[in-house]
Amino acid sequence: MNESILRDKRAVLFFVLGAFLLSNAIIAELIGVKLFQLEHVFDLDKADFSLFGTDHLSFRLSIGVLSWPLVFLVTDVVNDYFGVRGVRFLTLVTVALIALMFPILWLAIAAPPDRAWWIGYSAEAGVPDMQAAFTAIFGQGMNIIVGSLCAFLISQLADAVTFRWFKRMTGERRIWLRATGSTLISQLVDSLAVTWVAFALFRGMPMAEATALALTAYVYKFGVAIVSTPAIYLAHAIIERWLGPELAAAMRKEAMSPK
Repeated sequence: MNESILRDKRAVLFFVLGAFLLSNAIIAELIGVKLFQLEHVFDLDKADFSLFGTDHLSFRLSIGVLSWPLVFLVTDVVNDYFGVRGVRFLTLVTVALIALMFPILWLAIAAPPDRAWWIGYSAEAGVPDMQAAFTAIFGQGMNIIVGSLCAFLISQLADAVTFRWFKRMTGERRIWLRATGSTLISQLVDSLAVTWVAFALFRGMPMAEATALALTAYVYKFGVAIVSTPAIYLAHAIIERWLGPELAAAMRKEAMSPK
């Protein structure tokens, strides 16, 4: 292996950030099939409210929201040191690899299971048919897959552009504004895109109802974006110390280059 690559702090940082972004995006896709009730996490009664003519709404969310905020946080760090081009490159690579993941999962589901032991080995734990459980968990509908990929692609590019706009407006000051502001906008785009594509376009859900569901999920994402603001400062502090002030400043300046 060419050890000069490992001595190049720019390359190492880009690799680490890219790996973190990709792994969290894939984790979110895999676990996103599970829904949970946010109110129950805090031992509260289930909410019951109306929005855009849709009644009995509550904070029922995909468990994928555990990982997606980390993706947007890393996106902002990439944008700060590698610019829109860096974000665009990692976004396209991530979309391609996630798209590749699903045919592999389909083949894994279609492969004949071991009936001698595996099918029923968790029967005592309440899972009498492991093949059925495997299929239910990993065999997510194509509408969710397409919706999620479209939302990820659009929201990531929206995050990159808005982050750059905020940074041009504030310079190196107010990290919280460009990081949290761009995340709030991109999370809104993500919530609307995934719901509109997956349910309104492919499942015929009325647009008003789909929008109400998306905005309900966005309330949670909004809160997480605000709470996670200190994490962006911690990430910058660690990176700045590792890179050194001169290299860090040069990378931030180059990241804002229009070329």
